[in-house]
Amino acid sequence: MSFLRRERHGHVLLATMDSADTRNALTGPEQFGDIEAMCAEVNADESVRAVVLTGDGTAFCAGGNVKDMRDRKGLFSGAPFAQANSYRNGIQRIPRAMAALDVPIIAAVNGPAVGAGCDLATMCDIRIASTKAKFAESFIKLGIIPGDGGAWFLPRAVGYSNACKMAFTGDMIGAEDAKAMGLVSDVVEPDALISEALELAQRIASNPPHAVRLTKQLMRASKESGMDELLEMSASYQALCHAEPDHAEAVNAFFEKRPGDYKGSGA
Repeated sequence: MSFLRRERHGHVLLATMDSADTRNALTGPEQFGDIEAMCAEVNADESVRAVVLTGDGTAFCAGGNVKDMRDRKGLFSGAPFAQANSYRNGIQRIPRAMAALDVPIIAAVNGPAVGAGCDLATMCDIRIASTKAKFAESFIKLGIIPGDGGAWFLPRAVGYSNACKMAFTGDMIGAEDAKAMGLVSDVVEPDALISEALELAQRIASNPPHAVRLTKQLMRASKESGMDELLEMSASYQALCHAEPDHAEAVNAFFEKRPGDYKGSGA
């Protein structure tokens, strides 16, 4: 059984973490591998133009399995060297796969996003929260650190000072506080969360798909690149965009005051 339940809504993929009984915890290879597989599937399918990620039940994602941590099982078993390799070959597959995802991904945070669940949300490009959502970078409460890449993603989502405050205290914050610090873009009522996330994803997917994918690559590269490097990438990508048939369609649609009919190469 897959960890992610996949549903297509036109050019948008809705991926739901489907383990409500564990509060969608990230417990082992099945979860890591399925998120990795979903990213690879989307990259290979150009008819997918945006992804929405959410959780089944009352939680977005409870992070790691604390019972396994207590019992020194699974990811938390073995000597230190073996544990380090377990992280490298286990949960760290998720940030690598998410960082390599070619299309925009929106986290629709329906409930608590704790520990690795909070970090999973920050790996997404955009976050929308239900009023019932809560966030905690809670590793410190268990005497551990964010071993899944949270120390890279969180400061880029909320800024260094806010990230340090969350990571050093482990405090839980509500949806409105998350919005105030920039962790989420919007807060909506629970019943409206998925429809709002899908509507945003559809607005993204309605744009020329090649331009969306290349824009995402530039936005991600901007986190690490110098200005000159990014300008060079931008020039090369722009030349590619001008050569795409969907660019000509977009210009025609602009002058004709109508929506564009974009084909992409995978439609």
